[in-house]
Amino acid sequence: MNGDFEDCCVTATKGDIFFDSPYAPLNPSSFDSYTKEGFEIDEHIRLAELFDELTDRGCFCMLTNHNTDLINSLYSNKGYKLEVVKVRRFINSDSRNRKGEEIIICNY
Repeated sequence: MNGDFEDCCVTATKGDIFFDSPYAPLNPSSFDSYTKEGFEIDEHIRLAELFDELTDRGCFCMLTNHNTDLINSLYSNKGYKLEVVKVRRFINSDSRNRKGEEIIICNY
């Protein structure tokens, strides 16, 4: 499904939902413009609120993102499973700086 994530989930019922949203920026120069409108902090907050709502509806939700303070603050202390994984990135021109961490967030 393609569109605003809230609109796509209006009729969601028990089932599996994976959110592949634009990642939170690691720093101000990080790439985060998948659309001309961008995906700012407010959208990350909206997504976290939707994740909570869908959890309350009995949906099984999973989301991945950069392991940042912002993402941790939005999803920690809610009983969700948060798993940090090491990743290699291919977009950095300096191969020594291609390592990073992502976080997998599940409500099940």
